[in-house]
Amino acid sequence: MTSRTWRTAFVVLLSCGVVGAAAWLVFSSPVLGVRRVAVSGIAGSSGLSPDQVRQAAGVPDRQPMATVDLELVRRRVAALRQVESVSVERGWPSTLKVRVVERRPVAVVPSAGKSALVDRHGIVVEVRDVAPAGLPSLHLDRFGQGDPATVAALAVAAGLPRDLARQVQTLRATSAQDVSLRLGDGRTIMWGGAERTRDKARIVRTLLERPADSYDVSSPDVVTVK
Repeated sequence: MTSRTWRTAFVVLLSCGVVGAAAWLVFSSPVLGVRRVAVSGIAGSSGLSPDQVRQAAGVPDRQPMATVDLELVRRRVAALRQVESVSVERGWPSTLKVRVVERRPVAVVPSAGKSALVDRHGIVVEVRDVAPAGLPSLHLDRFGQGDPATVAALAVAAGLPRDLARQVQTLRATSAQDVSLRLGDGRTIMWGGAERTRDKARIVRTLLERPADSYDVSSPDVVTVK
């Protein structure tokens, strides 16, 4: 074997060794393992904590970053009832980034002496003995995620500005086009359907400055005050 052949063989072996070492470092070694699971997006509105998310993610400490199944982690965290959506990505060299969008309670549904806090999709986020202040209580003939009256009522509740939502004591709906609000001071607002909620809220803010018992903004282009 000539010297040139030896040199070629040496270079090939050296290259294979470098590639093998790099593969071991990335896929097997704890050197590039997960040392921190960074959770973001939690505001506390649903009672969810970062530790609950980390526990649900189920990623062992120092697991090689390259071997983490991101989709599996995403599904595990998404299974938490307080989570509306979640994204997971690698933050090299050692941080797994989990960004959560919490389900935000928009209304309360009385049930068997308890208060179920529901989000805009009708998902129960939490059940409490006493309803928290600042969330309207839903009064419906039948509460159901596919029920048109329920869908409309939740859409209105989710679309209310926070300052107006805090004034609403009860929110009733007999149909998708017959949503009404009752304020804590006894005044009522005929809201109609869930469409043009932003326009209706803007008009209501102005109307509430005028003394009256009821306001009708079901057709925001022609409002009625009584």
